[in-house]
Amino acid sequence: MTAGDCALWVAVCRLTPMRIIIAPDSFKGSLSSTQAAESIRAGVLRALPGVETVLMPLADGGEGTVEALVKATGGRTVPAPATDPLGGKIESFFGILGDGETAVVEMAAASGLPLVPPNRRNPMVTTTYGTGELIKAALDAGCDRLILGIGGSATNDGGVGAIQALGGSFKDENGCEVGPGGRELARIRSVDISGLDPRISCTEVTVACDVDNPLTGERGAAFVFGPQKGATPEMVQALDLGLRNLAEVIRRDLGMEIEHLPGGGAAGGLGGAAAAFLGAKLKSGIEIVLEATRFAERMKGASLIITGEGKIDAQTLQGKTINGVLRVAQAGGVPVLALAGAVEPEGYELLNHGATAVISILNKTMTLEEAQARTSELLCIAAEQALRLMNVCPVGL
Repeated sequence: MTAGDCALWVAVCRLTPMRIIIAPDSFKGSLSSTQAAESIRAGVLRALPGVETVLMPLADGGEGTVEALVKATGGRTVPAPATDPLGGKIESFFGILGDGETAVVEMAAASGLPLVPPNRRNPMVTTTYGTGELIKAALDAGCDRLILGIGGSATNDGGVGAIQALGGSFKDENGCEVGPGGRELARIRSVDISGLDPRISCTEVTVACDVDNPLTGERGAAFVFGPQKGATPEMVQALDLGLRNLAEVIRRDLGMEIEHLPGGGAAGGLGGAAAAFLGAKLKSGIEIVLEATRFAERMKGASLIITGEGKIDAQTLQGKTINGVLRVAQAGGVPVLALAGAVEPEGYELLNHGATAVISILNKTMTLEEAQARTSELLCIAAEQALRLMNVCPVGL
């Protein structure tokens, strides 16, 4: 910590009354963004009893996007059945915002990685079909605007499953409909959208995306995200070839170019499919959420912002929640404390982008399973200790 940073901490600590904004993303596999915010607040109040805290749970298009936007706009959550990534049936949900006309669907609720047991994660077979079912349910509810959050996927099927659920058709060389999963992409020989739900053409679709990766290549869906979803090196090669084939068929049959579209590789290619078949515009997920929550406006007069997510690494600066918070906080001159379950060496680059401190909540060596089970407790302790340190930090250290 530099002398300037320390002086800023001290100035913040001595401000009365203090007002602290608590705005984390979810800690995937452990806590929702709301639960994380509540755990952080508990630690803050241990260190500074009576301090004003404002909870603003955030998301960047992945898990928690529906909850964040519904709460921010006074909307409601609607239950809906859906197909999970492995083809089973689950009770899922989507949101309708306070205007009553805009639906928000997070693919993580139907096609997310946490829905697949670790020993069954395989993007060659997982499908986005359930995400398409949620979109259809939103259309059935009468919504004519749709925000589609596509973070946290278990899939690499190029969005084919979702489009099939909406009436699109992908045929093989024998004229038969292809099956679910990324392994089927290489078999696609034609695309037919004549059966696509006609309401799509009257619906304004915005994709909340947290990455800008293209569909194929070394920065594409298969190579960058496939291994996180269970893909072996051999699977990665096959998936990338399948996505290249899908892009070529779409280029030929629909006259759409999605292979190099920024964000087209998000969610295993669902970003590109949404652009090609739903006429969607891809936009930073955190920007959508920050706008809906009026974050910049509500941040005014705050003494400190505490944010966080499960892991802070090189990807954090590429459109993730913390990056968005830092951008707005810097513009408003508000210091930011970032907490995470794990902080990779590249994560400390946040200190050069407006973060006052970046702290791992782990207080001893522990397994991933133990850390996930104790995330609430660890967040509370880390927040308390950080705030106590702020109170004793001497000027000029």
